[in-house]
Amino acid sequence: MTIIGKPADWPATEAEALAVQDALRGRVVLDEPGPPPGAGLVTGVDVAYDDERDLVAAAAVVLDAATLDVVERATAVGRVAFPYVPGLLAFREIPAVLAALGHLTAGPGLVVCDGYGQAHPRRFGLASHLGVLTGLPVIGVAKNPFAFAYRPPEARRGATSPLLADGEEVGRALCTRAGVKPVFVSAGHRVDLDHAVAHTLRLSPRYRLPETTRHADALCRQALKEAVA
Repeated sequence: MTIIGKPADWPATEAEALAVQDALRGRVVLDEPGPPPGAGLVTGVDVAYDDERDLVAAAAVVLDAATLDVVERATAVGRVAFPYVPGLLAFREIPAVLAALGHLTAGPGLVVCDGYGQAHPRRFGLASHLGVLTGLPVIGVAKNPFAFAYRPPEARRGATSPLLADGEEVGRALCTRAGVKPVFVSAGHRVDLDHAVAHTLRLSPRYRLPETTRHADALCRQALKEAVA
């Protein structure tokens, strides 16, 4: 198995990473609807870490957006590209995620990240960063709300409530299953928040998490296990 290294020009310090975020943030597009929910292809991406071995495994799983059947899978394993710093996690993950996406022959169509887009202290989380670098429509669907204020939505499927930062809506808590903790949706790039929520609900017909995330999570864990075996 080939283990990819970090790009030669990748930021090495927190200051350098913040400068990259500042430079790229202005390229985010938030006024496009993106592809229609349930149409075309949709790809989930996720990563798993082995910090002792300094490895990160990324997975990209392409689904038919209408049927949610798996169309293609791809993985990549690389060295962790950046130290752990809250708000800069994209710099740890993106090289491996880009490599996994690069192995695909189908799609990817809409990309769904297990993480944040605009729901980020500098409005430039993984979903926005990945979208700007690839030009793809990307949304973020996170398991937890990071540092933003919100009131839990009603406990019925489809109910939402805003994630707020200084009074600005940066994402939405979305109830995908009645009586179950919400997920936290934010626009990344080339998909507005309303459509990001609609996609997430469409991709979550039975479970709390979208099928894209469920498949990608399982695959990256498998890839990491095989890499360290």
